[in-house]
Amino acid sequence: MFGRKNPEMISPSQALPGRTDQTMPVPAEHFELGTPLVGPWPENTGTLVVGMGCFWGAERMFWQAPGVYSTSVGYAGGYTPNPTYEEVCSGLTGHTEVVVVVFDASNVSVNDMLRVFWENHDPTQGMRQGNDIGTQYRSGIYFTSDEERSAAEATRDAYQEQLTKAGYGTITTEIAPLTAFYYAEPYHQQYLGKNPNGYCGIGGTGVSCPAGIL
Repeated sequence: MFGRKNPEMISPSQALPGRTDQTMPVPAEHFELGTPLVGPWPENTGTLVVGMGCFWGAERMFWQAPGVYSTSVGYAGGYTPNPTYEEVCSGLTGHTEVVVVVFDASNVSVNDMLRVFWENHDPTQGMRQGNDIGTQYRSGIYFTSDEERSAAEATRDAYQEQLTKAGYGTITTEIAPLTAFYYAEPYHQQYLGKNPNGYCGIGGTGVSCPAGIL
C-alpha cells in the first residue's frame, strides 16, 4: 500500500490517522551550516515554507543560497498528524515534501527566496516533478503572513508571463496558509550534505524570474 503513487489529492476523510502523541526527533544542528533546525529563530530572520519536488535537492538549493541561516525538511499541506515518510509517499496523508527556509531578512528578502523557489523547479507539472510522480511532489508555497501570500501571488503572476513566453503551461503551484509543519525523519535532514552523490530530481525550466519583482 505504501508504495502506491496517487496523482489525485485525497479528502480529509480518506487520510491515514497518523499519531498525536509522537513527534519526529530532530537533529541538534544543521549538518552543513551548524545552525539549529528548530526555533525560536534570531531577530531579523524570516521564514518560508515551500514544496518543489523531492526535498533532498530542494533543501540543498536553499542552504547554498546567500543569506540563508537554516533549512530543514518535512511535510505540509496535508491532513495526517506526524506522518512518516512511507505514509506520505503512499499518497494517503495529503502532504507534500517541503523545505523550511530561515533567512537573514536584513540582507535578503522573501522575494529573493521565492526567486530560488521559482527558478529551480518546474511549477507547471501538477502532481509531479520530472520522473517523481505523486501528490507529495506537488509545487507549493505555504504562507504564514499576508506579506508572504502577497509576495507568492505577485511572483507567481510575474513568472507566469515569462513561462508563457517560453512555451510552458499554467503554473499549478498551491499557495495556501501553513496549517501545520511536521519534521521529516532525521536521515532526510540535509540528506545531500551527508550523501553528496545521492539522488537529486530537482531541475528548473531555465526561465529567469523577472528581476523587477524583487
